[in-house]
Amino acid sequence: MAHLHRTGAGEKRLQEWTADRRLQALLDTNGLAPEDLNAWCRERGIFAHQLQAWKAEFCLPAKPSTQAGELRKLKGELASLQRELTRKDKALSEAAALLVLQKKYQALWEGEDK
Repeated sequence: MAHLHRTGAGEKRLQEWTADRRLQALLDTNGLAPEDLNAWCRERGIFAHQLQAWKAEFCLPAKPSTQAGELRKLKGELASLQRELTRKDKALSEAAALLVLQKKYQALWEGEDK
């Protein structure tokens, strides 16, 4: 079982524990006897109730409203970009057609000069 190591100045403040470290702490302490759990927590400067709070946070379902809002925003951006791409494709096609016509026109005039 992997363990988190203490730094020379002691464990970083509780707020600095990343989600990865919190998850690892939960994995490391899963199934420990209460005495061992308390010793593990003391070594790292945290409390057992904080581990329980982290576990509750990890078990919360994702916020669907935030995900749905983000998805809606991304779909809107995609539609806008697709419209812009279509408009630019049409403009490019028109420019290419004008260049072809210009070349044909110049070829005709060059042919009359001879």
